[in-house]
Amino acid sequence: MDLNHTTAIIIITVLISLAAWQNPKIMGRLIFDPIRVNRYKQFDRFVTHGFVHADGMHLLFNMFTLYFFGRVIERFYIERFGSLGFVIFYVLAIIVAMIPTYLKHKHNSRYLSLGASGGVSAVLFAFVLFAPWQTLYFFGVLPIPAIVFAVLYTAYSVYAERRGTGSTNHSAHLFGAAFGVVASIIIEPTLVLHFINALLNPRF
Repeated sequence: MDLNHTTAIIIITVLISLAAWQNPKIMGRLIFDPIRVNRYKQFDRFVTHGFVHADGMHLLFNMFTLYFFGRVIERFYIERFGSLGFVIFYVLAIIVAMIPTYLKHKHNSRYLSLGASGGVSAVLFAFVLFAPWQTLYFFGVLPIPAIVFAVLYTAYSVYAERRGTGSTNHSAHLFGAAFGVVASIIIEPTLVLHFINALLNPRF
């Protein structure tokens, strides 16, 4: 793998997640705990929760998605904002995607959240604006267009959120996706016409 910013984020996320699984104290300090944010002003949790995951499948799913789509979006943001453009976009997505959750649960002592869902969703949906019919091989086997993957990703997020599966914040997928689309269009408004044209003229 090329050591670009996407790869660097993946490596850091994997290492921190592995460390958190081995040490409950690390997990407890990094996970998003709205009560501690609200009472003790531990605002760093808005960022740190995006670098720990619930389990191996959660981590693999997010990092696979980030690896496949991140490099294209990385170039887009670096070209416009310099070397740290993509990192800033990714971190902002993680933060913005968690704000609605915080407002909803800031007095809920039983609520916890973790995972890179906000940042990964932002990257995925920003990519769809560029190439909705780009084929990816899901887990290296199943060919699937990016737009179809995005729809399935969203459907899974809504389904899992309604089921309330553990401490994974599936609603962050949706808010992260919205951030990725809106931010990219604000930066490059012509993406709207490009997306419509690409969507109406599928190329596999």
